[in-house]
Amino acid sequence: MCVLKGGSFFLCELAKRITVPVSLDFMSVSSYGSDTKSTGVVKIVKDLDEPLKDKNVIVVEDVVDSGRTLSYLMEMLRDRGPASLRLCTLLDKPERRVIDVKVDYTGFNIPDKFVVGYGLDYDQKYRNLPYIGIVEFDD
Repeated sequence: MCVLKGGSFFLCELAKRITVPVSLDFMSVSSYGSDTKSTGVVKIVKDLDEPLKDKNVIVVEDVVDSGRTLSYLMEMLRDRGPASLRLCTLLDKPERRVIDVKVDYTGFNIPDKFVVGYGLDYDQKYRNLPYIGIVEFDD
């Protein structure tokens, strides 16, 4: 299952390479709004269409940052009874972690910088960039 919207670019690349039967589902959660830092309050904007009971589930995310959103989400999904539940992220910022979250599969560890492109956004902008870039803010 993919966490929208940012994870969709990464999911498309992963799905092309999975060689066993697979089904895709999507969930949209928000804890950022139009800010660059998580508020810590997780809101489910779109829930999954299919039940997870007894399925092997990989949660695909664009970036794991503080861990607040993913900790909440993974616990909620565990309560739905999947046979297994794993977390896969394109980008991981372990130095930003305030809540421990086990990431099973990581594309890249990155420093504590705000990044955009390849699905990642700033206030819904820059998702379509064909690369990942750092946003530098004036103080």
